[in-house]
Amino acid sequence: MAIRKTAQEPESKLYRSISEVSELLGVKAHVLRYWESQFSMLRPKKNRAGNRMYRPEEVRLLMRIKELLYQRRYTIAGARRTLLDDRKLEEPQVELGFGEADRKLVMLEVKEELRTLLQRLKREREAVGAGPR
Repeated sequence: MAIRKTAQEPESKLYRSISEVSELLGVKAHVLRYWESQFSMLRPKKNRAGNRMYRPEEVRLLMRIKELLYQRRYTIAGARRTLLDDRKLEEPQVELGFGEADRKLVMLEVKEELRTLLQRLKREREAVGAGPR
């Protein structure tokens, strides 16, 4: 019997990978990449490895796109028009810098890489210490 993960709120994580978002929305990753090409307002950041990293507002936008396309049966053009009209109605948003979030993500990546290197060095030291003398 498989245990299913419960759907988490989009705000629960600062960044999500394409596989996490794909699982959360119940669509395949190639669909998300296609939507990215069709909806100009959907531009996920990419990490240093080039992997897409979705922020909570992008996950919410993807949920809205899925609703328009799958439940309301809009065409891509119709969904795009609706989203653009919705944006015009909203008050203009001032985007706060993601500099701090980017720095945290980079620091996490650096720490993980350092841990990996430390483990490799420990294994090599043990191998050299266990070898013939």
